Amino acid sequence: MVSVLIVNSRSLHRLGLRMFLADEPDLTVVGEAANGAEAVRLSTALRPDVVLMDGRLSAPEGVEAIRRIVRPPLLPQVPRLPGTAVSPPRVLVLTPVDDEGYAYAALRAGAGGFVLEDATPEELTAAVRVVAAGDAVITPDLTRALIDAVRRQGASPLPGRDIGPNTLTQRERDVLVAVASGWSNAEIAARLSIAPTTVKSHVSHILAKIGARARVQAVAFAYEYGLVQPAA
Repeated sequence: MVSVLIVNSRSLHRLGLRMFLADEPDLTVVGEAANGAEAVRLSTALRPDVVLMDGRLSAPEGVEAIRRIVRPPLLPQVPRLPGTAVSPPRVLVLTPVDDEGYAYAALRAGAGGFVLEDATPEELTAAVRVVAAGDAVITPDLTRALIDAVRRQGASPLPGRDIGPNTLTQRERDVLVAVASGWSNAEIAARLSIAPTTVKSHVSHILAKIGARARVQAVAFAYEYGLVQPAA
């Protein structure tokens, strides 16, 4: 059973999210929060598997809440609801359309996935399951927008990471540069004359080595360390 904490400033939206999440036999809503501070408090108390975060919270409040949820200073020994998680929750952000700036900030704060707020209930519940399983989920359109945001903003290293590009093999660097250029796995395979499954394996190794959860974080890494230069 995947436990979910809903964070949304609008009561009707919280109700709607609770209703259709409750209809899923493998999902359970353990709480609701209307703001970032309440989200941090309840995530510590309830230890949900996933925090479903409203991307319309003001940027400083929402981003700081994500950072505190995924990197709590202490996990107190408190009674937990059956089925809730021991490790910090993973955050799935409901991102407004055309707001890649907030999505990028949330990514750097530690969000584990993003789904556009106009997604269907089926897409949202599927995203909750993916994030709960420890994988990252980002829609293709949002991935492209985030890559563009990385190019514009010239980011500093992601929090908590002290691993540089020297940890990567030359082939992994080649694949990373291709990923940062926006190529798909099939395009990378064709241009580097390797199998698509090999590309997928390289991407997985790259993410593991640099401590990233998603391809777009690898893109940020490539720009941060000068492997790729921002477009003019």
